[in-house]
Order: sequence, then structure tokens, then C-alpha cells
Amino acid sequence: MARRKKVYEGSAKILYEGTEPGTLIQYFKDDAGHGEGDTQITVEGKGVLNNRLSEFFMTGLNGIGVPTHFIKRLNMREQLVRMAEIIPLEVVVRNFAAGELSSKLGIAEGTALPRPIVEYYYKDDRLNSPMVAEEHIVAFGWATQQDLDDMVALALRVNDFMSGVMLGVGIRLADFRLEVGRVWEGDYMRLIVADEISPDSCRLWDLRVVTDRSDNQPVAEPGPLADVYNELARRLGVMPSNVTHTTKPTLIN
Repeated sequence: MARRKKVYEGSAKILYEGTEPGTLIQYFKDDAGHGEGDTQITVEGKGVLNNRLSEFFMTGLNGIGVPTHFIKRLNMREQLVRMAEIIPLEVVVRNFAAGELSSKLGIAEGTALPRPIVEYYYKDDRLNSPMVAEEHIVAFGWATQQDLDDMVALALRVNDFMSGVMLGVGIRLADFRLEVGRVWEGDYMRLIVADEISPDSCRLWDLRVVTDRSDNQPVAEPGPLADVYNELARRLGVMPSNVTHTTKPTLIN
């Protein structure tokens, strides 16, 4: 069997040359980023679940006319995807205040935003992917103003779809990030959703969890979705029947 040529390896995925011209094979790893210091976090079965979940979301988006790079799932850990020129930006859509937005602006976590907010982050690990304005993006040639307009429209359509799907299974989509790629069809260029859509790129809160105040009065305050990979796959009905999964990450030095 011929050895496949690796094109790229990130913290959560590996890209190989595809079986057809203009395609790539996207392999989902069990790595879940990094903890403190140089400790790598591995969640057993995460790659299998993310492969199924990303397939579910990308297929749904394709079905409503939102273009993505997804072609088909090949096996438990791999997908065949369209090759695209990735725009070096992470597009973040926020529906509720959380994380950096809360800490920097002093907005209480969980506050509903007046409307979805779209932010851009320049993809560069050496710089910790800083937030950038549209002026930076256009000035440095990362994308045109038309690209940005199209990216916002694309991101908001994804947000509408994802928010509805999540709400249907008792989950609040607080925020998520997207990567966008350019593809050419003859002389025509269009933007598509690339990379993946999975728990790794979403902040999800469980609306079915009820927390208690100190006076023991129940209040409906959503909290983080426990065992997010397993539970999300179970609620969406995409859990592979022959996969077991640990509820806690395993630390690998």
C-alpha cells in the first residue's frame, strides 16, 4: 500500500493528499489542544466523534445551500474534502457574552447580546491569533472588502442553522469559530466553510441542567455541556455504536 503524502498537521487534524484531483483527506486526531505548560491533552475517541459531528453539520449546511468543503466521510476518522485556499482568519460569531468578551468588556457571562457579533482573528500561532479589524485585513491583503461582506453573510447563515439545531436538543450555542476557504470554479471564485464544525470550535451550554442557588431555590442557568463530545453526539443521534469514550481527558507528557 502506497504511503500517503501528508500536507499539513495541526493540533486536532492531519491533512493528506486526496484520492481525487482537488481533494484532501482530513484525519481527525484524539488530541484536544494543550493544557498548562507543554502538556498535551488526549481524549480517547474524540477524533471519531468529531468526524461524525462535523459530517452531520457540514451535510446539513450543504443541504440548505451553504457551501462547505465536505464531500463525504470515508471511515471512522477520515473525510474526503475539497481543497481550498484558506483565508488566514478565524471568524468568530458570538451570541452570548463569554470568555474574552466578558473579561475584556466587563459583561456578565451568559448575557444575551443585542445581535450576533462577528469578530476576526489573524491565524498565527506565534502571535496567539490576535483579534484584528477589517481595516487590518484589507490593508494587509488577507481578504478584500467583498470577501469580508461574504464571510459575514456566510457566518450568520451558519449561526442560524447551528443555533436552531442546538436549541432543538437542549443546547445553547454561545459562540463558535469558522474557517473560510476560496475555491475556483472556472473564472468564478466563491467562499466556502472549511476546516471542521465540532465541539472543538463551539462554546456549548446545556439548557437541561438546572443549578441551585445557595438558598436551594432552583434557577435555570445553563452551564457547560458535560462530556461534550459524547453527549452532543448522543443528542444529535450520530453516536457510533462501537465507540466507547472516556469522560475525562488523558494527559500525555
